[in-house]
Amino acid sequence: MALIYTEEQEMLRDAAKGFLSDAAPVSAFRALRDNGDALGWSRDLWAQMAEMGWAGILVEEQFGGLDFGLGGAALILEEMGRNLTASPFLSSSVIAATALRGASEDTKSNWLPKLAKGEAVIALALEEGVKHDPSAVSMSAEKSGNGYRLNGQKSYVFEGLQADGLLVLARTGGQAKDVDGLSLFMLDANANGIVSEQIKLLDSRNYANISFDNVEVSGGDLIGEEGAGLSMLEPALNAGRIGLSAEMLGASLACFETSIAYLKERKQFGQIIGSFQGLQHRAAHLYSELELVRSAVLKAAQDFENAPEHAAMIASLAKAKSGEVAILAANEGVQMLGGIGMTDELDMGLYMKRIRAAQELLGDGWFHSNRFARFRGF
Repeated sequence: MALIYTEEQEMLRDAAKGFLSDAAPVSAFRALRDNGDALGWSRDLWAQMAEMGWAGILVEEQFGGLDFGLGGAALILEEMGRNLTASPFLSSSVIAATALRGASEDTKSNWLPKLAKGEAVIALALEEGVKHDPSAVSMSAEKSGNGYRLNGQKSYVFEGLQADGLLVLARTGGQAKDVDGLSLFMLDANANGIVSEQIKLLDSRNYANISFDNVEVSGGDLIGEEGAGLSMLEPALNAGRIGLSAEMLGASLACFETSIAYLKERKQFGQIIGSFQGLQHRAAHLYSELELVRSAVLKAAQDFENAPEHAAMIASLAKAKSGEVAILAANEGVQMLGGIGMTDELDMGLYMKRIRAAQELLGDGWFHSNRFARFRGF
């Protein structure tokens, strides 16, 4: 399949570029950060995104969504990355919407229409350590009558603070690191026994540590079969990884464009520094790497929709490469701008912080390089 966008996708990209540059520029993110807003994103902005159909971009039409495909969602995330736009789009509209495709009709009917309207934010409660490892789950889900009782802790839940719903992976059998014995649940975040605590990371986004103390859930809250939760969650994780790759591509492009603009105007030793061959080589190298990332992200989104047998492998390729190049783009930006690039006077430092956090979410470069190698038989 050719690595090109469809006409409809290009139209969506143009709409996203115009809307986000006007309604959610970097200055808007600065205001949220400086105000110490615990939520980390604007409900008014999210309502506008929902009106445009973005909140339900991956939700089936019968539940009020657009069912537009991950390629379109990735383009929106790329523009969000360019503008450092904070929203629950990745957690709710990409990860949760994908995971809920495997839920019961009752669960879908209860959550998806609200998700598509932007009325419900759903977060993924997965991690229990400092590094991404979906099988390293110890949180227990014990049988209790016709349902389950959940006990344990989840850490670094992005968009977890003030979320309306939680996707929770818990262990109904086996031991930590066992792939089997994990089950996926869709919970009301306001259920008795759930306590969320805000945590602050370097990118100033919405993260929470969440504890579960004898939380009662019904059998209907189970997504898929008991013990097969990780396989049910895998498509949603891959969608999230591709989405993060697209966001990091957008942030990398913003770093690159800012650096190039600076090289064209800054003078040193009586010359525009962009005329120095060493800086030209570095800029050309970064440009080439960004084009590779663009191809990887587009291929990953295409395979997710059309070749699911390859989706996991290419998602890891995109996540590993985009994280590597995003760090390079931010580092080069700081180097080319000089020390001022790390100050709050310029935006480069904000991009660097978000990139550092995003490349860790849902698996860093080492995790996905190893995962890709395993898929290739190494």
